[in-house]
Order: sequence, then structure tokens, then C-alpha cells
Amino acid sequence: MLSRVAGNIYWMARYLERGENTARLISVNSNLLLDLPKAKTPDFGWAPLIAIMGNGKLFYEQYKEPNERNVVKFMLGDTNNPSSVINSLAQAREMMRMLRDIVPVDSWEQLNGLYLSVKNKVSSGITKHNRYDVLKQVILGCQQIMGIASGTMSRGDAYNFLRVGSYLERADMTTRILDVRSANLLPKQEEETNVKLTPFDNIQWVSVLKSLTAYQEYRQRVRLRVKGSDVLKFLLQDPLFPRAIVFCLSMAESYLNHLPKNDTPLRSIAHLQRQVHDHIAFTYFGVEAGENAA
Repeated sequence: MLSRVAGNIYWMARYLERGENTARLISVNSNLLLDLPKAKTPDFGWAPLIAIMGNGKLFYEQYKEPNERNVVKFMLGDTNNPSSVINSLAQAREMMRMLRDIVPVDSWEQLNGLYLSVKNKVSSGITKHNRYDVLKQVILGCQQIMGIASGTMSRGDAYNFLRVGSYLERADMTTRILDVRSANLLPKQEEETNVKLTPFDNIQWVSVLKSLTAYQEYRQRVRLRVKGSDVLKFLLQDPLFPRAIVFCLSMAESYLNHLPKNDTPLRSIAHLQRQVHDHIAFTYFGVEAGENAA
């Protein structure tokens, strides 16, 4: 397979995953702020979303304040933001257009229709009243596109590059969310080890889980009330949850094993896996493995 084709497949998968994840992040954050008092929103408002996506410099070049209107516009429909939902869909669409002899026709039709629909709605103006429907359309649409590919593509190099891209993008988003979101919660809990989680802390940890579609699985697997140390351990090290970092790295490794010239990326994956298993990630977040942060 030509390196250009392989690169297009890899990045197409990453952009689709990014579009879905960004849409979910906006949706969950909107619901979170409805449950929090205004006094709690500065640290857990809209500014953290910009930090999660890592494009604060670009945002503040165009907008004065990280309020709801500006952040949603920037992350959903701003064509100057390379990580916005609309740009993620546009990039994935352009790459899939060049891969139409490789990817399923149904995937192309689904993505083309999704992009044109979202573009039209963004041009018409996204309001609070229709925002949820647009975000849900993006989330479900991206899942359908990848579902079609998963159900119909032969398990060759093209499919392997597709899955590597998806899982690495997913691991990246999980890391970003944990990095930014936990920073506002864990220090306080470390300093006040004898203080139980407040209802608002609990709501915020639930939001972290929901941002990664992990809440239901967490409750079924952990079977404990939501608390910081357990959430971090689950999202970092659970070997069965599809958005946990350990799971994503393991799956990326399994697909890389079937690709040529894979020595360097496999070494990188192995290094990351050792970091997670050795609890370096927990130290980074300020919590030792197994410590009760509540």
C-alpha cells in the first residue's frame, strides 16, 4: 500500500473519531453546567474545553472570553479551528473522497450526507434549541460510518490503518480529558483527605465519565460510588473498556502487528503501556495507585 494512501486512511479515522469526541464533549459540558451552581462554573465551565483541545492560543486570537456562545461556536462550527467538528468532518470527507475505491460506498454516502447536513445547519446558525440535535447527529453519524466500515471492509492493511488511527485518537482524547478535568478536582481532595466528596464534585466526576461514554460501564464494573481515584484507575487501566487508555493501546498494538515496518510505532506503544502499568500516569495526576482520594 502506498504511504500516501495509508496516511489518508489513518487520518480519516482520526478525524472521524475527533469529530465524534468533540461533539460529545460539548453536549456533556452543556448538561453539566445545568447541574452546577454559578459559583462552581469558573473552574468547570467552558474554558476547560479549549484546554482539552489544546488550541487556546488560536481561540484567544479570535474571541475575548471563553463563554458558552464563543466556545461552542469555536468548537462546533468555526472553520478557522482545525479541530472543530465541522473541520473534522470536512477533513475526513476529503480523505474518504480520495479513498472511494477502498472504503465502503455506504460509508462515503453516510459521511458526505452528514457533512453537508451539519454544514447547512452551521451556516443557518446553531442555537441552544437545536444544538443538542446537531451534536447527537454528529455522534451517531460518525459511529454509523465506522460501523459500516467495520462490518464490510476486508481485514487487510487498509482496515488495520483505520483501526490504529481510531484507537490512538481515542486514547489521546481520554488523556486530554483526564489531564484537564482532574486538575480542578484532585488537588483539593489531596489536601483535604478527610473530607468526603461534595455533591458537586460527584457531578463533575460523573461528567468526566460521560464525556467518554464510560458512566454506565463504570457503575457496572466498579460497583462503587463515583470518586476520583476509581475513575482515574478505570479510565487509565481497565483492560475491557473501549475508551480506557490501556485498552486503546492494546488494540492499536494488535493492529500494528499486522502492518509492515512497524518496529518504531510498536516500541512507542510498549513504552506508553509500561508507563500506565507502572502508575506513572497516576503520579502525574497527583494520585498514587489505589489511594483513596475522597
